[in-house]
Amino acid sequence: MRYAVVIHKDVESVYGVTVPDLPGCCSSGDTLEEAIESAHEAISCHLEGLLMDGEPIPARGSLETHQASEHYKGGVWAFVNVGVSRLD
Repeated sequence: MRYAVVIHKDVESVYGVTVPDLPGCCSSGDTLEEAIESAHEAISCHLEGLLMDGEPIPARGSLETHQASEHYKGGVWAFVNVGVSRLD
């Protein structure tokens, strides 16, 4: 599955990553590359937790819908691919 992530960076902070389609799923990294790698790990763990709890995986929204949200203004967007078949 491909998840949109939004990345924010304040002047004296690490890169923060939010996954709009998975409420509560976020990560960070000292570099942009580390932040994206960390997001991949966070998404995998979040999905695994949902599956272990018998919860459904939330539907993904469109990138355009997420970009229109005030919560994500000023962020940089990327996509993270996560193989869900290995989580079964």
